[in-house]
Amino acid sequence: MENLYNILGVSPSATADEIKKAYRALAMRHHPDRNMHPGSAARFNAIKMAYELLADPKKRAEYNLSLNNRIVIDAQSEARALWNSLFIRCEIIIGHGSSHQG
Repeated sequence: MENLYNILGVSPSATADEIKKAYRALAMRHHPDRNMHPGSAARFNAIKMAYELLADPKKRAEYNLSLNNRIVIDAQSEARALWNSLFIRCEIIIGHGSSHQG
């Protein structure tokens, strides 16, 4: 499951108002009635689910506890997921085949 904070593009320390603002902007952009992209409905549903959980203080506290107590097995994959969620939110397209190894 993708990190719910990544889906909304907010940090775990985001306020309720910041979460609501991010949700509204993303929901408007990805709503299937406004966005005809084939993946818009799935993206909208993920955004809606993330908001519903993070907007509820009790559910958010439980989610944070489970998030903080998990073991990160692949730190590079975790970092890539964080960056990808930011790029998606900013509508930046990156190539999947290119990788920079320095």
